[in-house]
Amino acid sequence: MSAPQAQAVVTEVTRLRRRVTVRGVVQGVGFRPYLYSLATDLALAGHVTNTPEGVVVEVEGTASAVARFCDRIAAEAPPLARVDSVDHREVPPVGGTTFTILASHSGGPARTLVSPDSATCADCLTELADATNRRYRHPFVNCTHCGPRFTIVTGVPYDRAHTTMAGFAMCLDCAREYGDPADRRFHAQPVACPACGPRLRLLVAGEGGPSSADGGDPVVEARTLLARGAILAVKGLGGYHLACDATNQAAVDLLRRRKARGDKPFAVMTGATDDIRHLVRLGPEEQHLLESRARPVVLLRRRPRPSYAVDAVRPAEAVAPGSPDLGVMLPYTPLHHLLLGLPGDADGPRLLVMTSGNVSGEPIVTDDTEALERLAHLTDAWLTHDRPIHVPCDDSVVRVCDGEPLVLRRSRGYAPLPLTLPLPVRPTLAVGGDLKNAFCLGSGRHAWLSAHIGDMDGLGTQLAFEHATAQLESLTGVRPGTLASDRHPGYRSARWAERNAAERPVVRVQHHHAHIAAAMAEHGLDGTRPVIGVAFDGTGHGDDGAVWGGEFLLADYDRFTRFGHLAYVLLPGGDAAVRRPYRMALAHLRAAGIGWADDLACTVACPPDELPLLERQLERSLNCVPTSSMGRLFDAVSSLAGVCHRAGYEAQAAVEWEAAALLAPAEDTTAYAFALHDPENGENGADGEVGAVRADPAPVLAAIVDDLRAGVEPALIAARFHRGVAALVHGMCRRARKRHGLDTVALTGGVFANTLLSSACARALRGDGFTVLRHRLVPPGDGGLALGQLMVAARTASTPTD
Repeated sequence: MSAPQAQAVVTEVTRLRRRVTVRGVVQGVGFRPYLYSLATDLALAGHVTNTPEGVVVEVEGTASAVARFCDRIAAEAPPLARVDSVDHREVPPVGGTTFTILASHSGGPARTLVSPDSATCADCLTELADATNRRYRHPFVNCTHCGPRFTIVTGVPYDRAHTTMAGFAMCLDCAREYGDPADRRFHAQPVACPACGPRLRLLVAGEGGPSSADGGDPVVEARTLLARGAILAVKGLGGYHLACDATNQAAVDLLRRRKARGDKPFAVMTGATDDIRHLVRLGPEEQHLLESRARPVVLLRRRPRPSYAVDAVRPAEAVAPGSPDLGVMLPYTPLHHLLLGLPGDADGPRLLVMTSGNVSGEPIVTDDTEALERLAHLTDAWLTHDRPIHVPCDDSVVRVCDGEPLVLRRSRGYAPLPLTLPLPVRPTLAVGGDLKNAFCLGSGRHAWLSAHIGDMDGLGTQLAFEHATAQLESLTGVRPGTLASDRHPGYRSARWAERNAAERPVVRVQHHHAHIAAAMAEHGLDGTRPVIGVAFDGTGHGDDGAVWGGEFLLADYDRFTRFGHLAYVLLPGGDAAVRRPYRMALAHLRAAGIGWADDLACTVACPPDELPLLERQLERSLNCVPTSSMGRLFDAVSSLAGVCHRAGYEAQAAVEWEAAALLAPAEDTTAYAFALHDPENGENGADGEVGAVRADPAPVLAAIVDDLRAGVEPALIAARFHRGVAALVHGMCRRARKRHGLDTVALTGGVFANTLLSSACARALRGDGFTVLRHRLVPPGDGGLALGQLMVAARTASTPTD
């Protein structure tokens, strides 16, 4: 035998022991049984355990087997796992011939990641529908590959004792599955069955209060109530839904009235995509999102003229009036599947409205006692159960733009997965904004964006915010030494940061700078080179005291320069102008020197006694603040063209304006043109920051008025306006590139939830050689604001190198 061969034999028989730490989403996803099977297959001895730091495993055996084990850890991980790092070191061999799973270790800082809740897997659905299976029609069937995670976790490491299943003792059958490494439910913490798991019950509203329904299966009775037009409060993973038959006009109208929802669209749940295919445009990307483990609400473009077969589902007109999209989700819990019916079930609703169980403006209800009180005036019955919800989590909302996902609300199914940062940050808590609030906790190269919290104008939402920050700090082990907030002096989130700062610094970040920084961070930019940031939204506190929102900024993480903006116009009455777009239309007409003629729809929409008051208000600038908001311009032209004069929900006028543009004939290519006033070129009229280019919409408004008087349809006007805004973005970015040599553009802010505008801008910019950054992982609106605050504040706080 040659010397190399002899050495190889010696290496092969030499026993080696390694201690391996696996970090990421590795608890509650079947990772320990996976490692158990892997080690057993390779004839390795040792043990594995959960710790606050992650999964720690020691393996001992031949050098080649140990190496193969380490190589396969990440490559073959379970479907719900996300491996961020695998660190290993040699330790002295101790002998042994078996591999075991040890009890979890607690204590020390938490460093592991908790999995999001995941939709019921195919294996569990098979059991749910199998009459011979002991979990047949069990509303809580789950395994290591699916079911509740984040919403039931009370602490780490992730074990049953640290979940809301702690109070449910496993029966002998479930305990046997839980302890069998070969079983799909090995160490599945929410494991349960009809003999030992949570209990479902139906409560019906009555004069004396809710009472238990008599009879048999609560689901069967709930389906009967829904078919009769009732509204039900249904307890889900992260809170209660309000549900009704989406094909029943009277039921949907009743829900809309009870919830005082105005015309805000409802989301619907369907058991199969084939049931809604005739209603919407459903491409492969949309189908993938609908069927993903996250199961978000997916906004799907509605077909302008759907064709109905004899048995086709026909949603009520009241489901999504005036919206170009239909929000659709597939069932993601066993209870949802049962409500929509299993094969062989009697006829029942095939399409359900599923909207958050709350009073408008309040956080989603999770507590059972609270549900009976706060939802009593909204519902006819409660389909509830006794498994507590520890963490509120609304449904996520996603749409597809140019073949890529665009997250509009990042919550259930996505939270609390962290984002990987391009630069390390000090432990920091960024509190976000006041609308669509989500906060962000960051440390090192991880940023945890919270689930959707809501609007911070109510005490309930503020208490939910406080609870959620404490919960996420507990799960991550991050203790923030810096806080970041918006510069708006009236934001409740910013006031909370000041009140809770103690000795910690609070860094105030300009609103639109934060939007751009969020887009940069999401795309992995390290900030060494500025980008051209196009930040369009409804409102944001500007450094000059005005309301900004139509901004072109040259920005990195450290600073920004205001290159250009939409021309200022007075915002009459603040929020009153937001709720009544006709006021914005009249303010813009006045700024453009166009009279309030009686043949204009916005003039007619304004009550006669309000017109003279509004005129005096604008003349004297009473309760008026200048705004450069692109969102308010969308409101103005929507009312000017007669599409939407009063907004019952946020961005209603803009949503309906986009819907109108989608109806325009493709052969029309006209685009309205903004006037640009550039001080550097000697053009007069710059306002705001010295040297900023001002984009004046006066020519656009004049062209719209001319088209209206010529009888041009609102759809054509809306399409021309969208093309005009896209041309403005392209033109301003060309100026910035010529002047500053920058060629990367970030499109951000809530206005870019409009996919018609986003696509047009990206197409023009990319065709001209620009690199375009658009949001995919975090919302373009205020739901993603905290990520940008984190990046700016961490840089301000002298972030260390790594």
